Amino acid sequence: MENQTNNPFELDENSIDFKAYFFKVLSHWKLFVLAVILSFIIARYFNKRKERLYKLSTSITIQDEKDPLFSSNTNIMFSWGETNDKIENVKSIIRSRTHNEKVVKQLRSFIGYYKKGQYLLEDIYNKSPFAVHIDSTANFIINIPIKFDFSIPNKVTVSFNRSDVKHLVSYNYLTNKPNLIDKDIKFSKQYNLSDLISTPYFKFKIHPKKDINKLNGVYYVKFFNFNKVVAEKQKMEIKSPIKGAPILEFFLKGSNKDKIADYLNTSIHVLENDQKAMKIQYAVNTKNYIEKLLDNVGDSLKHIETNLGNFKKQNNIYDLTAEGSAFFNNISDFDKQKQQLTGRIEYYNNLKNYLNSHQTVDSTIPAPAIVAVEDQSITASVNELISLYMQKKAFDEKYTNDYPKLSVLNQKIQSTRGVLMENIKTLTKVLNTNLKNINIQLARFKSKLSSLPHKEQGLIKFQRKYKLTESNYNYLLQKRYEAGTIIAANMSDIKVLDKAKDVGQFPIYPKPLINYLIALILGLLLPLIYVIIKELLDNKIHTVEDLESKYKIPVLGVIGKNTAKDNLIVFRKPKATVSEAFRALRSNLQFIFKSNSSKDSKTIVVTSTVSGEGKTFVSINLATVFANTEKKTILLGFDLRKPKIFDDFGLSNDIGLTNYLVGDKELHEVTHKTQIPHLDLILAGPIPPNPSELIISQKANELIEILKDKYDYIIIDTPPIGLVADSIELFIHADASVYVVRQDITIKNMPKMIDDKYRNDEVSNISFVLNDFDASKAGYGYGYGYGYGYGYGYGKGYGQGYHDNEEAPSKFSFIKKLFKRK
Repeated sequence: MENQTNNPFELDENSIDFKAYFFKVLSHWKLFVLAVILSFIIARYFNKRKERLYKLSTSITIQDEKDPLFSSNTNIMFSWGETNDKIENVKSIIRSRTHNEKVVKQLRSFIGYYKKGQYLLEDIYNKSPFAVHIDSTANFIINIPIKFDFSIPNKVTVSFNRSDVKHLVSYNYLTNKPNLIDKDIKFSKQYNLSDLISTPYFKFKIHPKKDINKLNGVYYVKFFNFNKVVAEKQKMEIKSPIKGAPILEFFLKGSNKDKIADYLNTSIHVLENDQKAMKIQYAVNTKNYIEKLLDNVGDSLKHIETNLGNFKKQNNIYDLTAEGSAFFNNISDFDKQKQQLTGRIEYYNNLKNYLNSHQTVDSTIPAPAIVAVEDQSITASVNELISLYMQKKAFDEKYTNDYPKLSVLNQKIQSTRGVLMENIKTLTKVLNTNLKNINIQLARFKSKLSSLPHKEQGLIKFQRKYKLTESNYNYLLQKRYEAGTIIAANMSDIKVLDKAKDVGQFPIYPKPLINYLIALILGLLLPLIYVIIKELLDNKIHTVEDLESKYKIPVLGVIGKNTAKDNLIVFRKPKATVSEAFRALRSNLQFIFKSNSSKDSKTIVVTSTVSGEGKTFVSINLATVFANTEKKTILLGFDLRKPKIFDDFGLSNDIGLTNYLVGDKELHEVTHKTQIPHLDLILAGPIPPNPSELIISQKANELIEILKDKYDYIIIDTPPIGLVADSIELFIHADASVYVVRQDITIKNMPKMIDDKYRNDEVSNISFVLNDFDASKAGYGYGYGYGYGYGYGYGKGYGQGYHDNEEAPSKFSFIKKLFKRK
């Protein structure tokens, strides 16, 4: 339990101090603010410059609408099949190329009208004061804005250039074929508004939508590839909002809400009309067919009526006898039955021949024009077969035969076709049997006909023929009436629930609020990632905690940034916060000296890991604060390899320790008085060829012993311990050793060697001093360092009257105070 810490909040080496890490992140607040501002600028630019896209919808319901006046035998009206079939048909038709071609042509969606906006051309569909009526036989340059300038009354200047288009393409709306134009083109010409504007690149007339004299301003017109416009509209989104309900919703995206609404509504309108036309196609075909039959049957009826009258007049017979009337009534019933059976057999034979000779089934399939098909399975199979072929036609426009749904559909078509053929075969067989029986009955009556008088036989023949023709004529009149009623009273199965409409929908792209939110997230996240990566890759010492968490050597003090022109800041700015930090360092050293009170003189060795960490700066100012206590203090420049101290005191390095240690000079000859009272200085002198031997020589030991008798404090500036081992030899003379590390310069593992020696009791009385410390860089804000050096690190203005501030308070200091650590 010896290694257990007394502080329960002390973190071990592998722990993460989240609080310290938070303040490190917070110290980069300027980076976060800048990143957020830049992100918002980019988001605003994106929101303003990108074309807005909207999404509108319309909804329909699909129901089987039939006129209640029609009986089950009124079978000359096509049905789309069951509800599910109708829904699938609608989906297929709406996405089909044929359907969208109709809508695009009707709305002329391949022509766009625009006006220049703040950043880009704005679609002014339905707001353009003019329209262009094109000659579809001409070629039209596409995807390039053609400028229409109406600045001059009754005139228009038409112009364009291809500077912003890589490939110039012309398009013919009659053949729907594009052609590539290789040459560079710039076109500009003025026309009268009434002129036919004819060029190699377009041919059209301008039709003003308002008073021609009020037409002014600049507008743009674009022509587009017809097939590409159709293909784009085929991507219409279709959903079933309620599962199992015959309701469909259609969604379309675009840059102009009026244009989207018109396309959706027109698409549904075209669908309704096509569905109604398809629904009554049988009735239309039947009515046309019956009209022809009526003409022929009417002529036959008149001819038979004339012959009947002539026969009666010539033979002086006008009425049948009772026996003849009974015979005529019986045979007429059989004639009627035979006529109906013959009509049905003929229809089934025509239907069978049609199915055998046609690969596809559509509205040209034979309709039961003048017969009543009592077997509803035939009608149902015909309707289902047509519905399946409609779906197949829509699939064929978009998919290959390998498409799974198309394969299933083909199998269903073959199955339905087979069932229909089998039903036709069975019904034809039954009808032929019934017809055979009727013929047998008619043969019996015909044999009895010879028993009647000759004139009466002739009258019966004429009346029989007349009645059959008259009955057929009346039947055709009834069928024509039914067909006309169906055509006139037809109702669509499609009902619009909600029309597409601009009700203030927000754009789906770009979404300003979402983009600003993303900008905020990225503005915070990217700097955070940068800070995290920076921290992960960072191997420098920044804070006292970095030293305390990694090493056992204690931290003696923290020194701030030197703002003087040289290293004599304590001498030149005694009231500066850095000077106060050195005085605090002096006070902390007194606690170390008390443990060795038997000695009158106090020796301090100052070293570091490498050059540039501020070792000389600390040595000079530490010597200065001891001299300020009116104690005799001497500063020794033992860094014989790279001497520096002489420059700060304005001295020459020609004579120094090197001369004394080799015996060239006496002590009093190498000792200099400085401008700082009570402080003497021995420079390093010329760089010797053997600095290590001189530092560890007996002469050096004797020198230090002599100085201890003459001075109260001896400050030794040594070479960097990470580069040479000279400093270690001088530790034997030290009452206290100061190991200087510099914020953002010293690498974390550099002091490991000296810390290992401290752990192994090879060196003692050694402490770290963190030099060139900036609390804001460390993430502490202001107010840090109280325990390590009283004058350093207080907030601006806090020490007024006690310290000279190196900088005037910033006008943004109030912002910094927001991040002040409590």
